[in-house]
Amino acid sequence: MPQNDFLNALQEPWLYIPAITVLGLMIGSFLNVVIYRLPLLLKRNWQAECCELMGTQPAEQPQDFNLAFPNSHCPQCKAAISPLHNVPIISYLVLGGKCHACRNPISIRYPLIELTTALLSLAVAWHLGASLEMLVMLPFTWALITLTMIDADTMLLPDDITLPLLWAGLIINSFGWITDFQSAFWGAVLGYGVLWSVFWLFKLVTGKEGMGYGDFKLLAALGAWLGWQALPLVILLSSLVGAVIGISMIMLRGQDKQIPIPFGPYLAIAGWIAMMWGDQITAYYLAASGISGQ
Repeated sequence: MPQNDFLNALQEPWLYIPAITVLGLMIGSFLNVVIYRLPLLLKRNWQAECCELMGTQPAEQPQDFNLAFPNSHCPQCKAAISPLHNVPIISYLVLGGKCHACRNPISIRYPLIELTTALLSLAVAWHLGASLEMLVMLPFTWALITLTMIDADTMLLPDDITLPLLWAGLIINSFGWITDFQSAFWGAVLGYGVLWSVFWLFKLVTGKEGMGYGDFKLLAALGAWLGWQALPLVILLSSLVGAVIGISMIMLRGQDKQIPIPFGPYLAIAGWIAMMWGDQITAYYLAASGISGQ
């Protein structure tokens, strides 16, 4: 089906909303797999590389462990999860949030990620309409969800996601789909350079590392997608979101102020907000400050 015919077909509300909802739920189910397995795959690869470097024998590892194999199973009893029991959200509700075999509780996090992916996908689809921009911004949104959860779990932003996201932004904008290529190129350069400079300045002053290199790459990817013009807003919003969530965690959960907090989720949230409403937020700020009228 030609591109224009496909987009025109999607403009029918009876098809558009259900299609995006189902797609979002299915992608959310897959993201659960990526969020759990990718850090384990990276850890195993790093261990194997270290053993090779040191000339030692790696520990026995299960075969065919990747994003596709083995099939999904209960972490408690190891019972395989059939396709019927793996329907996003619905299976969780039907099973009462418990494994069908051992009846141990299943973390509510899984349906929440599926629901979040569906809702954010719907928000993008509604905001951008049935357009080429919508089709490329959906994978952008899914990548940010994945990075947010992995960083929250492990304080890692894997190169396996940040670097392809960076290159995808540059390639997409070489066609001018989101912004012009020059803005995307300098967005990537400045996105990396700004946080790199902050990192080294903080380290020189305090002797400590305030963030990881994955944060540099993520902001570079956001710059490649949204252009350098969006970077001030992304940095401001990420700082604001980080302050609100950080203070809330300290007050509500009594979290130790000395425990490091991953910055990647705040960058991802800020980048998504800037993608959706960046122009409106900037225009409102300029109008409220009186700058636009000067």
